Amino acid sequence: MSRIIAPGAAIGVLGSGQLGRMFAIAARRMGYRVHTFSPDHDTPTGQVADVEIHASYDDLDEVRAFASKVRVVTFEFENVPAATAEAAASQCEVRPRGEVLHITQNRLREKRFLRKNGFPCTVFDEISTLEELVSATGDGKLPAILKTAGFGYDGKGQRLIRTPGEAEAAWRELGGQPCVLEQLVDFEREVSVVAARGAGGAFAHYGVVDNAHRNHILDVTVAPASVSEKLAREAVEIARAILEALDVVGVLCVEFFVTRDGRLLVNELAPRPHNSGHFTFDACVTSQFEQQLRAVCGLALGSTELLRPAAMANLLGDLWSNGEPDWAAACAFPDVKLHLYGKLEARNGRKMGHLTALAATAQEAETMARAARESLGPKP
Repeated sequence: MSRIIAPGAAIGVLGSGQLGRMFAIAARRMGYRVHTFSPDHDTPTGQVADVEIHASYDDLDEVRAFASKVRVVTFEFENVPAATAEAAASQCEVRPRGEVLHITQNRLREKRFLRKNGFPCTVFDEISTLEELVSATGDGKLPAILKTAGFGYDGKGQRLIRTPGEAEAAWRELGGQPCVLEQLVDFEREVSVVAARGAGGAFAHYGVVDNAHRNHILDVTVAPASVSEKLAREAVEIARAILEALDVVGVLCVEFFVTRDGRLLVNELAPRPHNSGHFTFDACVTSQFEQQLRAVCGLALGSTELLRPAAMANLLGDLWSNGEPDWAAACAFPDVKLHLYGKLEARNGRKMGHLTALAATAQEAETMARAARESLGPKP
């Protein structure tokens, strides 16, 4: 049985974006103190945390000093160097453990893990040279997507290759670094499962949700997903098995493709709360952020009951292109919740906030979320 870290203790967060902000809000509501560590000042997390440390992730002395002042360290994004997690672990518990971070922050290691453990995933080739890419793209596997092995998200570090003649340009554009070449999947929809695993192995999940993307960035999530009970059970079973295989303590999101013939393929893993789980902040008994806190502190996991069907619509920096969005218009929808992340600069494609709509049905919630966002001004 894991030792419980009780309210009043300090929790460390590596990273300082919106995920850390919502985690800090949940933690402070339960009486914990929150320390955040990142290279930036006046961050979304830092604005609501008790302590904001500004230092490089490569400054391991600062990392160790940070970790020495908290009871447990967790992550709000996975692109933290493995050495950083290791330095923190020398001073306190790190959850999920650094090995989970090491595997999931690199597409190649993640794909190897999925394949080795028999989880359904996209067909892929490991690419380390241009010659390997040219050979792979000549094997009848096109169209395919070339993805950098490390540090890619929201469509960054990806190039679509339709013909063999496009291979060299794609390789050069991605910097000639190790990559994964994934066969393009003819999918019917994209779904995800956000789940949690406690220190004692307890498991909880938020069901299957539908995800719609725009320009490779999550646009709208709808809960629950419009899928069969059989497929929903299978997705949850895969998620549980992945958390167990990785020995996760914390929250992890499994993103899936649903093929046109009804198969599930794991697309990506995220060892932290996820954009597609933001609706839980308003629509569930226990949000994904409180669940992360409960898991890393050794507390019992909370109920994931969905109180009402919900939809989440991302607010990107594009909305600010003609000035400040019309917040009063969105707030005129009584069943819509506004969340802004406190980011100091709006840029195209940057996640600045989100709206959550609650309704009697998932379809009504989606319609309402989109209408409320439309009322803000320019389309995202």
